[in-house]
Amino acid sequence: MQASTSRLHRCLQVFAVLQWVFSFLGLAQVCLAAVLLASLSQAWILVVLYLVWLYGDRDTPQAGGRRLDWVRNWAIWRHFRDYFPMSLIKTADLDPSRNYLFGFHPHGVLVTGAFGSFCTEATGFSRLFPGLRPHLLMLPCWFYVPLFRDYIMCAGLVSSNKASVSYLLSRPGGGQVAVLAVGGPLEALEAKPGALSLRIRNQKGFVKLALEHGASLVPVFSFGENDLFQQFPNPPGSWVRRVQETLQPLLTVALPLFHGRLGLLLPFRKPVHTVVGAPIPVRRSPRPSRAEVAALHALYVERLTQLFEEHKTRYGVPADRHLVLT
Repeated sequence: MQASTSRLHRCLQVFAVLQWVFSFLGLAQVCLAAVLLASLSQAWILVVLYLVWLYGDRDTPQAGGRRLDWVRNWAIWRHFRDYFPMSLIKTADLDPSRNYLFGFHPHGVLVTGAFGSFCTEATGFSRLFPGLRPHLLMLPCWFYVPLFRDYIMCAGLVSSNKASVSYLLSRPGGGQVAVLAVGGPLEALEAKPGALSLRIRNQKGFVKLALEHGASLVPVFSFGENDLFQQFPNPPGSWVRRVQETLQPLLTVALPLFHGRLGLLLPFRKPVHTVVGAPIPVRRSPRPSRAEVAALHALYVERLTQLFEEHKTRYGVPADRHLVLT
């Protein structure tokens, strides 16, 4: 009986992860096809009404989104968490009267740790950080896809454009958390088991936004993020990498050629530990100078490196391994 229960739980975990992978990679196309097919059927009037409503709702993804707590608490996310398994680690208290900009590292192939920790309650975000509302920033292009954009907003995803981040960081009363994968889509091309490379040296826009709004910066490192998928060899300078880097600006998304267990898109069962560091207080500067941005950026990199070094051996990284900052 115990063995069959364990087998059932593992099957539920696999299903939970597969539906998430499908949502990430294929649901947008399905939603778009569904709207197109409905527009050619007797349901076309419903499509027209939805599109009229959609036009009026067009600014919602950059105005805090439309988060639904009941979606974030779905039981399926607990099975998703247990598949890896996944955990969220708090290292310092965060004052709910302030707004925060979380810098998430590394991007990984599918920002799995960021989704599990900040778009669901499976790892206990609200219990660990009461009074805070996390919003994971996602490329703006996805919020133009009908139906799909409504679904992802339910979990707390919002547009990553400047207006969206500024909206969150300027909310009076605080309590808002904007979560940004700082390395961006190109960092996904470096996401391979054991990789510790971060694109951050020239990533300073998020620091400038924090200064403009006086939002505290919080470094976040997700141990195990890069161990979930293997990629087709694409070293810098190879034809594969050149094609990927050429297409990225055109498509706005990266195209890592990846696989997981059994050569499929099912990620490897590797632990993911997302560690939230201590906040870096930021004094508001509506028009920050380059020197101010550079100084805060250097401090952020220092704190991120310190966070990694303090926790790496606890989460499976050898003591002689260090971050590679590019």
